[in-house]
Amino acid sequence: MKKIQWSTNQKRFFKKFRKNKLAMFGMAICVLVLFVTIAGPVISPYEASTTSVKERFSPPSAAHWLGTDELGRDTLSRIIAGARITVIVGVCAVMIALVLGTIFGLIAGYYGGIVDTVISGFMDALWSFPAIILALAITAVLGASIRNIFIAIGIVYTPNFCRLVRSRALSIRETEYVQGARAIGLNDFEIITRYMLPNMSSTLIVQVTLSCAKAIIAEASLSFLGLGVQPPAASWGSMLKSGYPYLDRAPWLSIFPGLAIMLLVLGLNYLGDGLRDALDVRIRAD
Repeated sequence: MKKIQWSTNQKRFFKKFRKNKLAMFGMAICVLVLFVTIAGPVISPYEASTTSVKERFSPPSAAHWLGTDELGRDTLSRIIAGARITVIVGVCAVMIALVLGTIFGLIAGYYGGIVDTVISGFMDALWSFPAIILALAITAVLGASIRNIFIAIGIVYTPNFCRLVRSRALSIRETEYVQGARAIGLNDFEIITRYMLPNMSSTLIVQVTLSCAKAIIAEASLSFLGLGVQPPAASWGSMLKSGYPYLDRAPWLSIFPGLAIMLLVLGLNYLGDGLRDALDVRIRAD
């Protein structure tokens, strides 16, 4: 078997990343959630939709580690099932924002002029709205469904990527190697794909990680407000909503989904911060 040869920069990256204990902790949380997402049907102790009138509001016990809800459904099983929806929505929303933001940001930063003015003005208009308010408005227009949730969240966070890519493109287009590529006759598409995108990939990787955390919070907020994932499907945000009326009687219905959201968001933020430090990337806070 051929031995993998690591470059000096790769070795430096892994060395710095491994030394960051919070980043390693964040990566461990993300790997755990990913495992639960993939292996959910196998490791789930019960069917997430199975009800039992006799076991309504059962507190945490050996039979139900995290208790049951108002319909007798196992809370742990629903958290495991909700992990898949939460992760899918978060990843799909960020991928939409990444693709749209990168395309518009590259066009604005590379060509400049009136194109940059129009695109930047539109993105600034989106940016001016509070994220959750804009997501609520888009979801209300499109309707409450999983597909519409990640479309709405993706649109909301597109300006984040667009502004970031535009700023990088403005600096990269003036470098000597881009000027040299123009001089030898490469077209715009070749310059963008061969020279500009690779030089901003590290920045985009960090932004994707940090944006996933924001997208998960946005999905939970929409579901809690009733415009997200609809019953009987389980998501952590909808579980918070259904458990809210029973806080005094069965606090575990809200505590455990809330802890799941908190841990995943914390893990993504720690991972993003670790990647940013290891890659030596500078991203301005929103």
